[in-house]
Amino acid sequence: MKNIYIVFLICSLFVMGCTKAQLDNINTDPTKSTAANTDPNILLSNAQFNYSNIGYYQLLYESTMMQLLSSTYYYYNNGDKYINVANFTDYQGRVFDEGYAQSSTIREMQTLAMQKDSVKYSNLNAVGDIMFVLILQRITDMYGDVPYSQADKATEGIKYPVYDLQQDIYNSMLNDLNRAVNKLDPNKSQPTADLFYNGDINKWKRLGYSLMLRVAMRLTKADPVTAQKWAEKAAAGGTFNDVNDNAIVLTDATNYKNQNGTSIAMRNASDYREVRWSKTLIDFLRNTNDPRLGVIAEVAKDGLANNNNQNMAGNTDPAVQAGMPNGYDLQGGTTDIRTSPNYPGGTGTGGDFAPLGKFSRPRTSVYLKLGGPNIIMTYAETELLLAEASLRGWNITGSAAQHYANGLKGSLQSMAQIDTGAAIADATIGTYISAHPLNISSTNAALEMINNQYWATTGTDFNFIEAWFNWKRSGYPKLIPINYPGNVTNGTIPRRMIYLSTEILNNPDNYKAAVARLPGGDVLTGRVWWDK
Repeated sequence: MKNIYIVFLICSLFVMGCTKAQLDNINTDPTKSTAANTDPNILLSNAQFNYSNIGYYQLLYESTMMQLLSSTYYYYNNGDKYINVANFTDYQGRVFDEGYAQSSTIREMQTLAMQKDSVKYSNLNAVGDIMFVLILQRITDMYGDVPYSQADKATEGIKYPVYDLQQDIYNSMLNDLNRAVNKLDPNKSQPTADLFYNGDINKWKRLGYSLMLRVAMRLTKADPVTAQKWAEKAAAGGTFNDVNDNAIVLTDATNYKNQNGTSIAMRNASDYREVRWSKTLIDFLRNTNDPRLGVIAEVAKDGLANNNNQNMAGNTDPAVQAGMPNGYDLQGGTTDIRTSPNYPGGTGTGGDFAPLGKFSRPRTSVYLKLGGPNIIMTYAETELLLAEASLRGWNITGSAAQHYANGLKGSLQSMAQIDTGAAIADATIGTYISAHPLNISSTNAALEMINNQYWATTGTDFNFIEAWFNWKRSGYPKLIPINYPGNVTNGTIPRRMIYLSTEILNNPDNYKAAVARLPGGDVLTGRVWWDK
């Protein structure tokens, strides 16, 4: 108030020299961002980081639902045992809530870019369209019908967006990707704050086509004709060449806001003590002498204190790794892990007893770095999808067996991108691939091998949501559901997550219309359109 009074006094004394424009200038905060002084590139990196850094959003559900991780800690009962624990069901709607915040950031970026210089930012706009599809595919695959055509259009007066049919969303995503990759031009200005590829437009083209392939392959049950058309188009356009095309977001250990969200979550004392690799995954790797077993897992030193010590490395010898079966707790009843068949026993004694001490945990130095990478999409995933497309007889250059080998190679090679300490020697990779060719004796045998590896690849990349989506589509691996007392799915693995709870208040009519179209309603056992 004092400053305003002084300005008013000066203007009173010098009426002829003090104009409204000058007053506006005086009362403008020079540190505040405006369209004029904001670089739209910054909004790209913001959306990319938030999209990648999801932490508990996938840990509490998909990681254990897919029997990649296992936990006795009650937080994880949601996914491990299909129980709606306390208020943690809120996490089911987080991808909806956060996803639309991310897509809104992308649309704001594109609006600002068009206002400032549509030619200069043409590549950034095209990249934005690819990012929009990347974000919206995760949302629709998790919930089903969601806003797409009217999403993020509040500035246009659309406050209550309709929930588009998922079939329509998929058609739009494929066409939007096609337009986006065709607009990309390596001879024009590059994005300058790109966390994926540092502005490399050729890599963005390959990401666009790789995403197109993934979108297309999601339709193999619901619309195989459309799936084939777009998978062939993506393959012809040019998907990832090798692991150097992997889409990865690096995090920053020195800044809490930019640290790896999954690592932060799993470093909580209870999580660190009670989250282990699932027996399903460890057995899968052991049965084929998979070299990943020796780099992803460790068994803690004996005793509870050592189990809790995050600075003490465990034993990485493949021979001692043991996965923990899903569906158990530490409550002392009939579902206590100590009643499990073949329970290996704990380590330590007395007050230093660790009941889970012999089970393998994710290797701390590899997966729990606060500055560790978040994996978005990989060459391995793309090659495995191409293997399936080729197996189906579609017009894909290269045999199913070759693409499968490429995918397996890419999966093992990418371990070094998670952490150099997890690198697998080229000779070891070559030997393993030669010893495990694709079984093409029958279509079902080959499909099972391809999709089992997709599950193992996304699981060891900590990309649990994608592992779940592809399992829903393919049916592989053939997981045995958990039937824990009090579960809310009748002993079946969840097929979708529940919509954001506030939608019934914020967008009631469109929400209710979408729920009415869901088999069984807004429940975990409902199925999205393509999940036949």
